[in-house]
Amino acid sequence: MAHKTLDPIGKLLGLRHKAHPWHGIDIGDKAPEVFTAFIEMVPTDTVKYEVDKESGYLTIDRPQKYSSILPALYGFVPQTYCGVRVADKCISVLNRPDIVGDGDPLDVCVLTEKEITHGDILVQARPIGGFRMIDGNEADDKIIAVMIGDAVYGEYQDIKDVPKAVLERLRHYFLTYKDMPGDEKGRCEITHTYDVAEAKDIIQRATVDYRSFVERIMFDNV
Repeated sequence: MAHKTLDPIGKLLGLRHKAHPWHGIDIGDKAPEVFTAFIEMVPTDTVKYEVDKESGYLTIDRPQKYSSILPALYGFVPQTYCGVRVADKCISVLNRPDIVGDGDPLDVCVLTEKEITHGDILVQARPIGGFRMIDGNEADDKIIAVMIGDAVYGEYQDIKDVPKAVLERLRHYFLTYKDMPGDEKGRCEITHTYDVAEAKDIIQRATVDYRSFVERIMFDNV
């Protein structure tokens, strides 16, 4: 009898601790076809939020310097890491051997027609393409996905299905969101817009990079 009582108590104790959005949330068994996305920001946000890597809580990165609005949910794919394999793809395409991964989880924009008013949530998403973005010499890919079951975007299968105006708004946001007043030249460049097949490849690369990242940390702590 005592053994049966301890099991639910253990589960309750586990619920007292919030899973870390990057490390404690599973990407999903169907990835890269369908994956879990952690959403940090929504279009109405006027400051840039991002997950604190140590605590897992949302923190204010900086107020938005300009009035650009992100026309999508924005966050990252849990248990991914932009490391050697993600960088290798950029190096091979751009012939730039100086490129490295940015050391962050893989960013994702999730298109939906729903008005979602806050971040710190999970959504199920399906990739349809992405932007190859370079920040300095760092690979900073942006996966573009649709929310599963969305009435407007849910049927999109590839980046070519997205209206040009939506893609241009996304491009403009990412090319300017790190700029500071007075900057003469933007920090970021988008070299390619790629299709669903390449988006899935990047997710797989970032997943393998994450495993290597975790193994390296565990080895260093032995």
